[in-house]
Amino acid sequence: MDVASLVLGILGVVAWLLPLFGYPINIVGLILGILAKKKRMSGMATAGIILTIIGLVLTIINSVAGAIMYVTRLLF
Repeated sequence: MDVASLVLGILGVVAWLLPLFGYPINIVGLILGILAKKKRMSGMATAGIILTIIGLVLTIINSVAGAIMYVTRLLF
């Protein structure tokens, strides 16, 4: 689970560009990282948690910026 969390964390840092993919990838990676951390102390689980949190924050910022741009008609 720790390796999966790390891989999803790396993918999540890239997937924030498309929030449709960013949210599920980062949330699943975060859950797997937390579960792996509870089972045993692992550096890969910690790195996965950190990367998924970064990806999730970037995804949220991207979603909010897109919504603001749509509401203020900057997109069109």
